[in-house]
Amino acid sequence: MTPRIAVTLGDPRGVGPEVTAGALVADLPADITLVGPENLIAELPAAHRVSVGTWHGSDAVEAGRLAGHAIERAARMALDGEVDAMVTAPVEKRALHRAGFRYPGHTEWLAELAGGVDVAMMLAADSLRVVLVTTHVALRDVPALVTADRVIRTGRTTVTALREWWGIAEPRLALCALNPHAGEGGLFGDEEARVLEPAAQVLGAAGPFPADTVFLRAMRGEFDAVLAPYHDVGMTAIKMASFGRAVNITLGLPFPRTSPDHGTAFDIAGKGVADSSSMRAALELAVTLARNNECQGECHE
Repeated sequence: MTPRIAVTLGDPRGVGPEVTAGALVADLPADITLVGPENLIAELPAAHRVSVGTWHGSDAVEAGRLAGHAIERAARMALDGEVDAMVTAPVEKRALHRAGFRYPGHTEWLAELAGGVDVAMMLAADSLRVVLVTTHVALRDVPALVTADRVIRTGRTTVTALREWWGIAEPRLALCALNPHAGEGGLFGDEEARVLEPAAQVLGAAGPFPADTVFLRAMRGEFDAVLAPYHDVGMTAIKMASFGRAVNITLGLPFPRTSPDHGTAFDIAGKGVADSSSMRAALELAVTLARNNECQGECHE
């Protein structure tokens, strides 16, 4: 099969259009549909184009409106079976909010568009895959949100994706601790014993292990994915390990969705210096996951 991939250009003020252009320069074994402002997608190589309006200038609200409509259109195409996966270039959350799209990020938004399914945010690069138990919330709110139920649901979503999209028959999960030294036997907090250990038992996962060792162990091949309790501990690990090559994946949707591991980079947009490596990696992974999702395990030995 030739995977059909919908690609949104993100915020037109940012590097999305140019990293997309750079990522599409090399041949890609996919049928690409670009979704975005008509005057921007017209300049890029693709088999198909879907316009959501025209980009006229630097207005943040208009940028958010166009980016938001592109996301919703591409998601609808994926849900209706018109494409097999979607790749999203970076957006600015503030612009989306000002345009009326009030979601913490793509992950939560796509979950609602798909009917309220359980989703999880994964960052992947080479042998390291990190899945966030909590995403865009204040750090002070994290301990109350990291419940056994939430960890278990995130873990099960991860296991399903690793089996169906990566073809890993028996996924090996590890849990990253919330507290320093995994709580040091309760000295630095009891979340490990009270929440994470029971969740690990239900999932058949290893840990919880301290954050300063678990990601290195995963990079060495000991685990297929690590569940991280909050945004920055997981994001820091993946970006330190492979910034510029990592890919953001939304797990739990009926279709794969990927994106690059960076933001809009307004400060360098239009200067011709934006690196398209992560966008290319997002496109390539979307192709692979779309194929595996179609196979549902039959293509793997």
